Amino acid sequence: MADSPNRPPAGAPRADGEAPRTRFGAGAQGARPGGREEGGTGGRGGPRGRRPGGGRYVPRRKVCGFCVDNIGEVDYKDIARLRRHLSERGKIEPRRKLGTCATHQRSLTTAIKRARHVALLPFTTSVR
Repeated sequence: MADSPNRPPAGAPRADGEAPRTRFGAGAQGARPGGREEGGTGGRGGPRGRRPGGGRYVPRRKVCGFCVDNIGEVDYKDIARLRRHLSERGKIEPRRKLGTCATHQRSLTTAIKRARHVALLPFTTSVR
């Protein structure tokens, strides 16, 4: 779309001393609601919508509960500890959810399976 010969280019200064109008700037209808004006912060608290803390969200590193308690091998008779590593449906929770280290996760899996065989833990729940 070509500009008409009577109209100055979009970014050129205006004769009446006002700020230059851009194609998407505040025209006859005013500024957009929630839009940024010159020198504004955009309504998000910081320049360009960044959080004041800066940087990306990094979750706190999970720590293995067995390593903290200095437990070498997980005991299948410790039902209270084993239940924390089971879901509502009776499934073994993954490492990424609970933060268990690989060595203890393998030991935990064996202990849960042994506890299931001697009927200390359920294989599954009866929810339908």
